[in-house]
This record gives sequence, C-alpha cells and structure tokens, in this order.
Amino acid sequence: MKKFAATELVLNSKNQVYHLGLSPSNLSNKIILVGDQERVSLVSSQFDHIGFKSNHREFFCHTGTYKNKLISVVSTGIGTDNIDIVINEIDALFNIDLDSRTERPTRENIELLRIGTCGILQADVPLHSYVLTEYALGLDNVGHFYNVDFSAEEKRLLDRILSERIFPENIRPYLKKASTDLMNKFDGDHCKKGITVTSSGFYGPQGRELRIPTYTRGLHEKLEHFVDEHENRFVNFEMESSALFTLGQALGHSCATICLGIANRPNLNFSRDYSKEMKDLITYSLDRI
Repeated sequence: MKKFAATELVLNSKNQVYHLGLSPSNLSNKIILVGDQERVSLVSSQFDHIGFKSNHREFFCHTGTYKNKLISVVSTGIGTDNIDIVINEIDALFNIDLDSRTERPTRENIELLRIGTCGILQADVPLHSYVLTEYALGLDNVGHFYNVDFSAEEKRLLDRILSERIFPENIRPYLKKASTDLMNKFDGDHCKKGITVTSSGFYGPQGRELRIPTYTRGLHEKLEHFVDEHENRFVNFEMESSALFTLGQALGHSCATICLGIANRPNLNFSRDYSKEMKDLITYSLDRI
C-alpha cells in the first residue's frame, strides 16, 4: 500500500491538512464552496445550528445543520490555484488516513457545490440571474497538470469551440462537464444554464484592458456569439469551476457551480449591491442539496 511522504501529504503540528487547518471530523460530506471569506458566515447564518468554526489563512470553515442536513461551508479564495489546494486537502481528509499516511480501504464520495458570483456573457440574461454551469471551459493551467480522463462529449465540444479560434494561440483550454446528479438538483426555470469560462485572472484573461495592452480585446463579444449545433453557448465568466470539476470528479466526487450574475458584459451593467439576491441564492441552494 502506497504511503504518502511528508513532503507530498503535508500536515501541520496538529496532524491537520496544512493549508486548510482541518481534521477529518470537522467536515460534512456535503460542502458548499465560496470564494469570499465573509460569505461563509452568510451561508452559515441560515443554519439551524453551527457546531464547528475555524479559520486559517484565507480558508474559513463552518459546519452545522440545515433542515436536519449536516453541511459544511468552506472559503477557497479566488482562483483555480486555490481550488487545487482545497480539493486535494478536502479529499485527503475523507480518503487518506492521516496517521498512517495511506489511502483508506473504502472511498467516500463528497458533494461539492460552488456558490459564487459571475459576469454574464449574454445580453438576454438579466442581472441577478442564477447561472448554472453545465460545462466549465478552463483558461487556467491546473487541469493540464493531472492525468485525468475527458469524455467523448467533452472532447467534441472543446474541439468545436477551438475551431472558432476565439482565444489567443498560446492559450490551451480544457473542458469538463458538471456532475449530472448534482446539477440536476438545480435545473429548471430558476436557472440559466450553459458553458462557463473559467479564467486565470479578472482583467486581461477576461478581456478587460486597462493600462496594459492585451491579446484578448473583444473576447466577450466573440464568446457571446458562439453557439454549436446543440445550442450550447457561453453564459458567464468566473474563476474556479474548471479546476473544481476536473479534480473533484477525478477523485470520485460530485461537483457543480451556481452563480449570481452581478455584471452583464454585453449590456455594460454592474450590480453594486446584490446582498439580498445572494442571500436568496444561498437559500435556494441549501434547499436543494
């Protein structure tokens, strides 16, 4: 049986996973991921009871009950690089014996739902819409570091997107579909569903240009006009889902993302105050997991 070296599975002096600062007993197998630390308290404020709280670096965690369901909420910070840390360490808490540094004999599957904010890419999608990711197109590099499988459906859609030459030649995207079982809990009239673009940054990688010239000028317009023969289209920009889906599913977990649209790029609209709408999205999500 493989034993993970101290430099591979890094633990702190309390025998907790190094970055999250958590022990196996601290988490439920239903986990909500949020980028913003303050959103952890916003989620847990709707719990009936909070039994555990922690914070280490940018990683805050609350675990409690909501309508008799045990749920954890964990902040990831911004970006797929943080998702790489969070998903690997959460999986280790459930599927590696931290004392012996070996895999547990039985695998535990985790439900991982990201609740976030996003920029809308379609003019007909209003501000404050609930945007459900069906496919995440990664403009980051995290997925390229892992030996994971991609389905024929994922490869076909990626090839179709690349045929449009939307992105600079030095960008090599990858694409992963959300977990159907978890995504279907949210499917319906409340959500706008489509392809999410996961960017490695907020400015140039999303086609914003301030004082540095970019190779992505007009990117959101190109994305807005893409549609394939199955009516798949790009609906939003965000910064975490490609790594979440790719790593989470490779480890055997169910992964999905639902976001509140707080900007509409084609219409040049931005919501300065979306606190009520975010609370409503959190309630909507808690009721479905």
